[in-house]
Amino acid sequence: MPGIIFDIKRFAVHDGPGIRTTVFMKGCPLRCRWCHNPEGWLPDPCTVWKKVKLDKREFTEKESIGRIMTADEVMTELEKERLVMEESGGGITFSGGEPLMQPQFLKELLQRSAGAGFHTAVDTSGYCLRSNLEEILPWTSLFLYDLKIWDTARHEQFTGVPNRLILENFRWLTEQGKMLRVRIPMIAGVTMTEENLTKILKFLLPYTGKIEQVDLLPYHRTGLNKYAKLGILCEMPGEEGKPGKEEISACRMNLEREGFRVKIGG
Repeated sequence: MPGIIFDIKRFAVHDGPGIRTTVFMKGCPLRCRWCHNPEGWLPDPCTVWKKVKLDKREFTEKESIGRIMTADEVMTELEKERLVMEESGGGITFSGGEPLMQPQFLKELLQRSAGAGFHTAVDTSGYCLRSNLEEILPWTSLFLYDLKIWDTARHEQFTGVPNRLILENFRWLTEQGKMLRVRIPMIAGVTMTEENLTKILKFLLPYTGKIEQVDLLPYHRTGLNKYAKLGILCEMPGEEGKPGKEEISACRMNLEREGFRVKIGG
């Protein structure tokens, strides 16, 4: 069955171990205010107008975001990077959006990728049906799992959804014997509050031996211009949302003190 992809990024180094190819799948149930991939929110392909400069002249042209692809077409693109991925200890990461918004297409891609000998990773918010996680489990080498905000009301305020399902799915995944990396976005005044980080750390403590790594992801505004192009209200924090190095280092030390392996930047 076909699916909808909005980007295939080669030579990715922040989406799992080694050099990877990241497949971005369209559709996401969350609306995180700091999201730098808002083009992945809606499930269907769309067309926008973009400005182009050529020989000191400026004009507009249509740009398509997202295209329907078959698993064969995706695999053809992935095979082009096999040598780089294998020599670096990398593989393929399926991201989004939320890849589990297209569960059957994701399952087919994972089956094909694992069957071809690739290391596979799924970057997920965890906001999905348990049954969908069960379906992809056998063909997923690594889960990159986002934990953003502990308080469910604040989680809904800043992401559009409560976090109960996310936490329940996390607990279940830790029992399945799969490699798991926790990813925490570091946004000053939002996720980087003492209360939030303390509660997330307390939640993670029972799973120290089951979590391969914790990635601390400093906030950036590289997706800012996408919102205007897409006609979406931008609620990204300003420069004040960027965390200080000292605060990130302190968070890292707190996690390492409890036995977690930590990386800044994913």
